[in-house]
Order: sequence, then C-alpha cells, then structure tokens
Amino acid sequence: MSLSIEIKDAKGTKAGTFDLPAEIFDVQVNVPLIHQVVTAQLNAARAGTAKTKNRGEVRGGGKKPFKQKGTGRARQGSTRSPNQRHGGVAQGPVPRKYDERTPKKMIKAALTGVLSDRARNERIHIVSTIVESVNSRAAIAAVRQFSDRRRVLVVLAHGEEASWRSLRNEEDLHLIRQDQLNAYDVVVADDLVFSKKAITDFVAGPAKGKSVTARAFESELEEASA
Repeated sequence: MSLSIEIKDAKGTKAGTFDLPAEIFDVQVNVPLIHQVVTAQLNAARAGTAKTKNRGEVRGGGKKPFKQKGTGRARQGSTRSPNQRHGGVAQGPVPRKYDERTPKKMIKAALTGVLSDRARNERIHIVSTIVESVNSRAAIAAVRQFSDRRRVLVVLAHGEEASWRSLRNEEDLHLIRQDQLNAYDVVVADDLVFSKKAITDFVAGPAKGKSVTARAFESELEEASA
C-alpha cells in the first residue's frame, strides 16, 4: 500500500503524482521512541565544555582570612573556600560528553514515524522543480505556495544548487539534503517541501557500496561535465 501525493510545479500547476511507500510514510508512530532519539540528537550537539574552578584551582588563599577565635564569626581556613568571595565553586560543571548510544534501527524508526505523522496530516508537499537559475523571489513563492506556516523544511537533492542558493537566506526556511534528513528537523518543522529529485532519491535510499559523500561527489562531477 502507498500514499499518493500531488506534484506541483513552481507556479502551482499539477505536474503529476508520487506514490509514498507505506514502509516509510505510513508506519505506526512511537512517540517515546521519537522523544528518545530527538533528545539524544540534541544532547550530541552540546559542546560539554562548561567548566568552573574549584577551591584548589583559584588564586590566593595561602593564609587564614582572620584568626580562629575571638572575632565572633564562623571559623575560616582559607579565602579559596566556596563560601568566600572569589573562592572556588563547589560541585560546579566540568567538561563532559553528553553523547547517548542510539542504534541505527532506532534512528530509522523515529524518522519514519515523524514522516508518517506529517503525511497523515497532509504536511508533506512535492514540487517538481523550484528554480532553474538563482532567483530568490521565485524560489520562495514556489515553496510558500504549499503553506504559510512559519517553519518550513525544504528538502533538496545534491546538485540542486540554484534552488539552494535561492533559499538559503530566507529566515523561516530550513534547507537540508535528502540524505541528511533526521527526526529532529522534521519534528520542529510545520511543513515539509520536497523537490521531486530529493523525494525520489530519498525513497530509493543509499546506493549499495557507496558512501553518501562519494555519491554526492559523483553527482556534482556529472553536473559539472554536462
């Protein structure tokens, strides 16, 4: 079983249909799994470089700030103590990694789950070709014909440089290549707009025996020589 979706050209005219495979765009949504994968992705993006100095790392504190008895104040042994001004920080952050183990099957299941949710709510759109040459106004109009919602994720294939350059400076549009599509970017987007080439390449999946970088490099060489 597959879901049929209309393909429109840049001017809004119907340019055919595309069958979305059910194994990608019509699966059961597992919300806890999506939450776990998205949280792990956000944690992996954290720098983990926050650092404060403890009492052994701050400068000074060689002698007692005041004598032990007779002042009426609580005894203090060093000006580097955390309860002293300019003292060290007690239990402060130290550099660490926030990475979580996320198996590939979980990542794939989360992505197909959010794509299926967007497909059921008619938030996935396909445009045949956005622009042939760099033209920001025409490219934005071609994408915005599908939705006036604030956040739109535009998925482009490798080689669609004119469309990429035309849309890259638009504030409410987020651009991504079809082989970099992930659950987080789909979750935070209100609508998804695929180019026909991008959705075709995404459904076809990676070519066996070749990495994403190698395929992208080959496609760019083909276009340069054409």
